[in-house]
Amino acid sequence: MILQVFLLSSKGDHLIYKDFRGETDASIINIFYEKVVALPGDQPPIVMYHDGLHLIHIRQGGLYFVATSKSNLSPFTVIEFLNRLAALIKDYCGALSEKTVRMNFALIYELLDEMMDYGYVQTTSTDILKNFIQTEAVTSKPFSLFDLSNVGLFGADTQQSKVAPSTAASRPMLTTRGDQGSKNEIFVDVIERLTVVIGSNGTLMKSDVQGEIRVKCFLPSCSEIRIGLNEEFSVGKSQLRGYGTAVRVDECRFNESVRLDEFENYRILKIHPSHGEQTVMQYQLYDELPLAPPFRLFPTLERDPTGRLLVYMKLRCDLPPKSSALNVSLNLPVPKGTLSMSQNLSSPDQSAELQQSSKSIQWDIVRFPGGSQLSAMFKLEVPGLSSASLLEVGPASLSFELPKHTCTGLQIRFLRLSISQPALPQRWVRYVTHSDSYTIRI
Repeated sequence: MILQVFLLSSKGDHLIYKDFRGETDASIINIFYEKVVALPGDQPPIVMYHDGLHLIHIRQGGLYFVATSKSNLSPFTVIEFLNRLAALIKDYCGALSEKTVRMNFALIYELLDEMMDYGYVQTTSTDILKNFIQTEAVTSKPFSLFDLSNVGLFGADTQQSKVAPSTAASRPMLTTRGDQGSKNEIFVDVIERLTVVIGSNGTLMKSDVQGEIRVKCFLPSCSEIRIGLNEEFSVGKSQLRGYGTAVRVDECRFNESVRLDEFENYRILKIHPSHGEQTVMQYQLYDELPLAPPFRLFPTLERDPTGRLLVYMKLRCDLPPKSSALNVSLNLPVPKGTLSMSQNLSSPDQSAELQQSSKSIQWDIVRFPGGSQLSAMFKLEVPGLSSASLLEVGPASLSFELPKHTCTGLQIRFLRLSISQPALPQRWVRYVTHSDSYTIRI
C-alpha cells in the first residue's frame, strides 16, 4: 500500500505531490531531499527509512520519483510502479524533463488518480488508461526542452559583464539597412548552462548540462548551411559510437527547419537559414560529466585565540592551462550574528566584501586562469561564536562564465555554406558555458 507519490527536480523543487490516504505529513518531501543530498556518495540507496516510513525512489530524466509506505511491501513492486509512471509521462508528453512535468501537471495528476485507488495500484497500461484520461498533453514550441532564450554570449543579456567579451562577440553584426549588403558574416554559438552539486567531501553528487546551438545569419543570400558536429557525438548511452572519444548527451531536439538526412551517419545538420538568429538544436546531459567539474573548493573553519571565526578558502580552477574563467563570484553564507570582516587575498585582482543584508561573503575574481589556485582568508567578528554558529556557514555557490569551453565536449567540426555570391563570407564559431547553479557544500 502506497501512501504518497511525489516528484522532485534535481534541485529539490516540488513538482508533483499526491497523498492517497492522509496518514502522513507533506514535510516528508523536504526530509527525503535532505537525506539524499546529505549522503556522501553519488549513488543514494533506493530504499530509505525515516520515522516508521519507507521512502522508495528512482531517478529518471533528472527527476526524483518517490513513493512512501508504512507497510512491509515489496520494494521491487514500488520501483516497477515508479518506472511505469515515468514511462507513461514520457509516452503522453513526448519527453521526460522538469519543464514537461511543470507544463503537464494536470495530466500527471489525472494519471495518478486513474493508476491508484486509495494507495493500491489499479493499472499501468497505456491502452487501458487512454480510455479514461481526458486531459490533453501540453506541447511547447519546437524548442521547449530548455529556456535559454535570455542567455547571451558571455552573459551579455543576463548580467552585467565585468570583463569585456571578445571583439567578435561584441562588435555589431549589421549597420544600417542600406549597408546590409556589405555585411557578409555568419555566427554559430554553442551555449551551455551547468548545474552542479558537490558534497562536503568533494564528491560530485549531481550534475546537469543544458545546451543549445544558435545560428546568427547575416548573409545577403545563402541557400544552405551544413554544420558538422563531433563524429563520435551520441544521443543516449544506447547509441554510443564505437570509435574515438565519445561525446554523449541524454536528450536532443532540433528545429523543424533542420534536415537530418546526414545526421545519423555523418553528424551533419543541414539548415536553410532565415536572416537573423535561430536556435537549431537543444540538448541535455544529466547525472554525468565527461570531465571533472571546473572548480573545487577547499574550505577550513577555525576559531582564533581572540574568538574570531577564521574562514580560509582555496579555490582551484580545473580548466585546461590555456583556458580562463571570467567573472567568477563565490557567495558563502556566514553566521547571522556576524558584525564585520577583515580579509587577506592572495592576489590584487580579487575583491571581497561582507554582504550585511544577506549575511554572506561575496568573493569576486575577474579572470581565473585554468590550472591555477587562489586563496583567501576572512576573519569574522561573531559575538557569542559557538558550534551552532559554525553550522550556519555554507553552502558556497559560484557563478562564472567559461569562454571557448563546453562541458559536454560538443564541438563544431566545420561550417560550410552554399552561397551564390563571389564575396567570401566571414564565419565565426563561438563557445561559452554559464553557471546555472553551482553549489559546494561545506
